[in-house]
Amino acid sequence: MIDQTNDRKIEHIRAFDLDPDIERNGRYFDRIKLIHRGLPELDLASIDSSTEFLGKRLSFPLLISSMTGGNHALVRTINRNLAVAAEHCQVALAVGSQRVMFSDPKAATSFDLRTYAPTVPLIANVGAVQLNYGFTVEQCQAAVDLLQADALYFHLNPLQEAVQPEGDTNFSNVASLIAGVTRSLNVPVLLKEVGSGLMPADIELGLKAGVRYFDMAGAGGTSWSRIEQHRRQDAGDDLGYTFQDWGVPTPLALRLAKPYLDRATLIASGGLRDGIDMVKSVILGASLCGAAAPFLKPAMESAEAVICVIERLKKEFITAMFLLGMPDVVSLFGNEHLILEER
Repeated sequence: MIDQTNDRKIEHIRAFDLDPDIERNGRYFDRIKLIHRGLPELDLASIDSSTEFLGKRLSFPLLISSMTGGNHALVRTINRNLAVAAEHCQVALAVGSQRVMFSDPKAATSFDLRTYAPTVPLIANVGAVQLNYGFTVEQCQAAVDLLQADALYFHLNPLQEAVQPEGDTNFSNVASLIAGVTRSLNVPVLLKEVGSGLMPADIELGLKAGVRYFDMAGAGGTSWSRIEQHRRQDAGDDLGYTFQDWGVPTPLALRLAKPYLDRATLIASGGLRDGIDMVKSVILGASLCGAAAPFLKPAMESAEAVICVIERLKKEFITAMFLLGMPDVVSLFGNEHLILEER
């Protein structure tokens, strides 16, 4: 029998088909205008888009962000296709929440991906709030071990939990519990919001807990509040719609996090939809750029379809570097002289 967590995974995927407005398309990155070099003084073919993350080389700074997992043929297909594509294109991959594998052991196969992606960074994933509901350090380590992961995401989703009918909403003292896991785990811990953004106060708490990686995951892309609204029972209850655009846009979250760049590695996600958004994120201080929604439907089709999306993003990313006159990612990182105006 498929448990409640498993059912919820499928309901989330179906919501994307039912409601095109789940993707909020905030286009907050469009407010940033970059310079253009008519004389870039570069050979497009010589541009180096590669970067390093978690000790591994990537072809360009892309992370396929967390999506799904569970005991269902569809989610197994999605994750396998994502892993094959990530390996082929040499980009990083984070899995969806692995909590389900502890309530349904058969779900574990959807996270057993190292065979398909032997060389790229893989990131395990559990909800931080679950530490207040009996989730243990040993289970965190088990999630890492199954994936043979290079790091563990603790996703932070207070809005989603508040809107979710069966949500876990006791976030008290979570930072200190994260600190305990960070000290015990054999891989780095990353903190990740899921679409409302991390603020300086969150980064401060994370740093005190021993965390050095932060996925800003701001507003502008997928609205988990709106997704969970589809699962609420009362027709007159619009809580998820009311909060569907709650949060801080990703570019602003990156701006506010700039003072921490000497102590923290930032990941930009939330509303990034093309290679230009990725370039702007790196300029604002992100070492890696995450996207999920653009890969979901292709991953239902084939690994080749996912590869096409990745290759498009890479071509856009390198073209933007060329037009800025930037030969490599190092010259791009944090270089706000490349911003012409910001509205």
